Amino acid sequence: MHTPVTIIGAGLGGLTLARVLHIHGIPVTVFESESSPSARAQGGLLDIHDYNGQLALKAAGLMDEFHAIVLEGRQALRVLDRDGTVLLDQADDGTGGRPEVQRGDLRQVLLDSLPAGTVRWGHKVSRTRALGEGRHEVTFADGGTVVTSLLVGADGAWSRVRPLLSTATPEYIGKSVVETYLFDAGTRHPAAAKAVGGGMMIAPSPGREIFAHREKDDTLHAYLGLSGSQEWFAAIDFADAAAATARIAEEFDGWAPELTALITDSDVAPVLRPLYALPPGHRWERVPGVTLLGDAAHLSAPNGEGANLAMLDGAELGEALAAHPDDVETALTEYEQAMFPRSAETATDEMPGIDSADNTAHGLIDLAAEKGR
Repeated sequence: MHTPVTIIGAGLGGLTLARVLHIHGIPVTVFESESSPSARAQGGLLDIHDYNGQLALKAAGLMDEFHAIVLEGRQALRVLDRDGTVLLDQADDGTGGRPEVQRGDLRQVLLDSLPAGTVRWGHKVSRTRALGEGRHEVTFADGGTVVTSLLVGADGAWSRVRPLLSTATPEYIGKSVVETYLFDAGTRHPAAAKAVGGGMMIAPSPGREIFAHREKDDTLHAYLGLSGSQEWFAAIDFADAAAATARIAEEFDGWAPELTALITDSDVAPVLRPLYALPPGHRWERVPGVTLLGDAAHLSAPNGEGANLAMLDGAELGEALAAHPDDVETALTEYEQAMFPRSAETATDEMPGIDSADNTAHGLIDLAAEKGR
């Protein structure tokens, strides 16, 4: 294939695509808005599934590197009622098929697998436009431009490439997450550490829920899910860490102290993450010379599949381009015809919504039993 591929976004999906293309000898350049690989923290733990994310890593030839960064024991699962009662305590026996890794470590594995210069850092896209005959121009914030005959938007929820294909934009789902971190948990926060256990802890309830992971270096990373309008959250001054912490803690009044400690004892200021999604079943008509992957294509409410799907998108797109080196449009059509139904099916959440009366510890366990999990 003689057409160089231009990828916008150096997240897990874009980098997986770049790696698979590199393996097949297809020229590729990735443009990333961040100034460097270490410009910001890369998020928490990811469970990489044997039916999608791991398939992508196999296609990328990186399974050994993946196994080297797996955090042993982190597939353990605890489900607690909001009074602290432990209703499920499932150990990690190594057979779960969802080993946990740090997102930043996985991204670094992908970056290390690419030739120097593949990723062009500090290139924030300001706009894209079609030039005809499958060619597109990308303009960057510094005024620079690049023209490409194969453009891939791997640039996430607020993709600058998506408007070339679709008028859809993400909409707020009525729920936000507040993130906190507790460091040296075993010695400095023993009650919270005991509640979370060795892997993931879930404490659901209607309108309010707490998820927490034990990450490497004995760090607890908590996600406090809250149902509420954007206006409600905007009334909280997150620039004032103490006030924001106190206000969020009010929403969990009456919960067990070992759970509320994940809020009140945070070693960092709480960070608000509003959650958005594209319309269910989002798709587009084939447009020559351009496509999307990952959240740019099918952003949905968090369900544990986002990173896995993005990597599988990248791997399958790379393999389709390698299989049709002289027919890019056939490759893009083949990729999209598989990606659209897969992402639509995955976005159909089997779990009760946060406001559901069934969003309880008992309800979660009952649902898991019904599904044979």
